[in-house]
Amino acid sequence: MRSSRCHRLPLVGCMLALACSLVLSACSGSGSAQTLTVAGSTTVLPIAEMAAEGYEQQTGTKVLVSGLGSSAGIEAASNGTADIATSSRELTEEEASHELVATVIAHDGIAVIVNPDNPVSGLTTQQLRDIYAGKITNWSEVGGPDLAIQVVNRDEASGTREAFRTIVMGDASFDRSAAVLPGTGQVRDVVSRTPGAIGYISIGFVESDYATTSVRSLPIDGVEATEENVESGAYPISRDLYFFTNGDPQGEAYGYISYVLSDAMDQTIRDAGYIPAHKPASDDTEGSDAR
Repeated sequence: MRSSRCHRLPLVGCMLALACSLVLSACSGSGSAQTLTVAGSTTVLPIAEMAAEGYEQQTGTKVLVSGLGSSAGIEAASNGTADIATSSRELTEEEASHELVATVIAHDGIAVIVNPDNPVSGLTTQQLRDIYAGKITNWSEVGGPDLAIQVVNRDEASGTREAFRTIVMGDASFDRSAAVLPGTGQVRDVVSRTPGAIGYISIGFVESDYATTSVRSLPIDGVEATEENVESGAYPISRDLYFFTNGDPQGEAYGYISYVLSDAMDQTIRDAGYIPAHKPASDDTEGSDAR
């Protein structure tokens, strides 16, 4: 299987790094410990990190997790430098040619956020598209104050941006004058501090126990960005969150993915603001339920 090759390469990389620096000696432990590399979406990062901690406690396998963006994670899984890619978007046509296997791990809604002092009560999908295309430039055009709209976008490597582009923008192009930020935290922070700003983040990050500032999500087409509305399909800006493997998941990759899809992670995923995906009926469905 191609996935067995995918497991060997990260171990070789770890051994080379070990030769360069004793600081990384924990990667190999006593020589018998297994290492799993998970890379990709910053949106999926909290789920991947919490699962890594629980899976390591349960199995002893060291799980190395990084948030490089969906595109970087998919590339890493394709070329064998990561065992699992995390992604907040589907594969592009080019990426799909690499025979990656998808597993849906959770469902998510993309919330459109504004500063808490912004009185606008909601937007239609068309108004949102026109704002991000640069056609609507003042909040007074959508029922708000005479205040310039400061559009905050994500970088091109972001799976959240790609999902937003696919669902909201259609054939329209993004306004090139928009501010472009690399992560969810940065978008949230800028919008929270800027009266005229608008941005988009996963609904799980609208409320944050770690932030000292707040943002407000806008209803889209009259529908609030809530977990219930995402689960029912009523909220229009929704997507799936994925793990991708190079071939059917095997060994530690399959064990880790199964742990993420287990009852043990359900509440953790919900606490992060996402909806857990359905679990496979049995091990016989390995790697086949989300091709």
